[in-house]
Amino acid sequence: MKRTGLLHPALCHLLARLGHTDTVVVADAGLPIPEGPERIDLAFLPGLPGFLPVVQGLLAEMVVEEALVARELAERSPEMGQALADRLGSVPQRAVPHTVLKDLCHGARAVVRTGECTPFANVILRSGVPF
Repeated sequence: MKRTGLLHPALCHLLARLGHTDTVVVADAGLPIPEGPERIDLAFLPGLPGFLPVVQGLLAEMVVEEALVARELAERSPEMGQALADRLGSVPQRAVPHTVLKDLCHGARAVVRTGECTPFANVILRSGVPF
């Protein structure tokens, strides 16, 4: 058994397979997940698990060179937007229209669905390299 870090086997497997510029979507409970990307569904109950703890767990083990969020996040859920920005720290963040974000999900390596019910609580994490 792992001593620390992520315990979810599908998330561990996903992170081990990522290469430079691969993307992982962390999604709220309502984001439509297209056919194609691996679907890792963590949703258990409304709000569980929350979006931010899942993002934080992935950021602890993944090199991220860029994060994409929906422009609408800042308008409709500013507290969540700020909390996400706080967790991203120095990771460059780019806002795109929600329709563009949904289109970009088609090319993701995986979509991780949370139980989050905050509007537009979605982020695309672009994998970087540690060197």
